[in-house]
Amino acid sequence: MSRPATRPTSRDVARTAGVSQATVSLVLGGKWRGRVSERTAGQVREAADALGYRPNLAARNLRLGSTRTALLVVPALTSEFFARVYTGAASVAAEHGFGVVLYPSPAGVGPATSPFDPGRTALDGVIASSMAVDAPAAIHGSLLPLVMLDSDPSAPGAAAVVNLAIADGMRGVAAHVLELGHRELLHLGSAVVSWTFDARAEALAGAVRGAGARLRTVRAALSVPDAREAVTAALAGPGPRPTAIVCDDDVLAAGACKALRRLGLRVPEDVSVTGFDDLALATAVEPELTTVRLPAERVGECGMAALLAVLDGRDPAAGELGVELVVRGSTAPAPR
Repeated sequence: MSRPATRPTSRDVARTAGVSQATVSLVLGGKWRGRVSERTAGQVREAADALGYRPNLAARNLRLGSTRTALLVVPALTSEFFARVYTGAASVAAEHGFGVVLYPSPAGVGPATSPFDPGRTALDGVIASSMAVDAPAAIHGSLLPLVMLDSDPSAPGAAAVVNLAIADGMRGVAAHVLELGHRELLHLGSAVVSWTFDARAEALAGAVRGAGARLRTVRAALSVPDAREAVTAALAGPGPRPTAIVCDDDVLAAGACKALRRLGLRVPEDVSVTGFDDLALATAVEPELTTVRLPAERVGECGMAALLAVLDGRDPAAGELGVELVVRGSTAPAPR
């Protein structure tokens, strides 16, 4: 299809797609769901792509009093998980003519704080993952809508919360190692203060207690060296040696495996190890990690969709996103 010599207009798109200009505005403005069929929306987008049509966002934003920009606050850019969350959020944002500004914690790890006064910033809303306790209140005070990811669902100030079934994931890990006969467990927890890690610890403790097994917890920063040192110290202490180490994430699990090898112990013949997140690291180590797969991109997609719903005056979708236990070579029956 040849493109017109002059800059294409919404009327050109409507004529090519065989629809009204109002339908073009609904589809390209992200307001079509429930009003226009999926097939018609696809025709409009195909016609716009073929003609090279791009809406005048600046003029539209002036009319709407909106910048069509969302702020995504994450604890760290060094984490593969949060990079995938951003990818998911940005993909949904792009479909609706929005941009996403990414802000990581200056410390690189741990809860992120509010980067600036959102009330004085050209933003339409905020999506925040694992934030500091006072940050949501500061953002809420600015009257910007706030969507929280992987956070306490009872926390005040959020217009919506998008959560993973974190507790179910850890209960699945516990059930797996208990079924393998492990009764002496070490929990290698994250030293980061966060609702998601508290939820993992509570779910694990409850499952182990219900099975009559024993659980000891040590904590480490989210790095391989810190995890290695924490496990080395824990195994040098008094008491029976654990036959399984349940870790809050895959990075900690990699450090645990390294500590065990240095101590002359085999994974999983002597000690089983589990992770959480299913990062690329989980299949890079040997043996590959038994872990819990989290749909990180889906978290970002749902977070952005929830913000768009709030901005549009609709109720965001409710419910937790499912997770999946992935059993690999790092777990085996408890040694006799």
